[in-house]
Amino acid sequence: MNAEKRQTGIVAAVAREGRVHVAELATRYGVTVETIRRDLGALDRAGALRKVHGGAVPVPVSASPETGVAERELAAAPAKAAIAAAALAALEPAKGMSILLDAGTTTAALARLLPTGLDLRVITDSLLIATLLAPREGISVRVLGGQVRGMTQAAVGPEALDALAHLRVDVTVLGANGISAEHGLSTPDPDEAAVKRAMARAGRRVLALADASKIGQEHLVSFADTADVDLLITNAPLPDPLASQLSITGTEVRIA
Repeated sequence: MNAEKRQTGIVAAVAREGRVHVAELATRYGVTVETIRRDLGALDRAGALRKVHGGAVPVPVSASPETGVAERELAAAPAKAAIAAAALAALEPAKGMSILLDAGTTTAALARLLPTGLDLRVITDSLLIATLLAPREGISVRVLGGQVRGMTQAAVGPEALDALAHLRVDVTVLGANGISAEHGLSTPDPDEAAVKRAMARAGRRVLALADASKIGQEHLVSFADTADVDLLITNAPLPDPLASQLSITGTEVRIA
């Protein structure tokens, strides 16, 4: 087998298996480990994979730029609606339940579906969600204090973190800009990441909602490991590396 065919096979193996090892590839193709290392170096420089100690992994999906609420409301709206419906079923809202709702358009889609008449207690860092729920009978709404980010309409800073440090809720529902096996759940802004991290700690049960466009993306700041999430709801099957990681951490996955 020539080098071109071998390298094509290596790229396919990385995509299929999530991680490959130098020694195994050398045995598979009947060449020396030095040859495989040269192959991996060439493929890494070409952007086809990422060379790591002892082998290679897929190149992470390029992180999309952060966009404002108005633009994100229109993006993947049917997927977000389906995820929200699945999240409502997973929540099984009961009388007096306390829910911590993260800022985000998918969590806002869930907020629109919350039933009245159950005396639900909703705490959120999102002005959008608070505005949606405030007029609803049978739902009490508490907004975390702090500086409001114009991009996401989310409260951040010491006031929000202090309030969250004293909370323990039945369920935390998180959004994310990206989720991957190696970087966990991530977001571009450090201040929002700090609030999301505190939200995850405050929940007895943690749900994460992420449409397919977020899967594989890695943004600047990781705010939760996959082990911190009890249930991930998305709208498409997960790639093998992430699916395997979630299986190891015991995170349930539901496809909406």
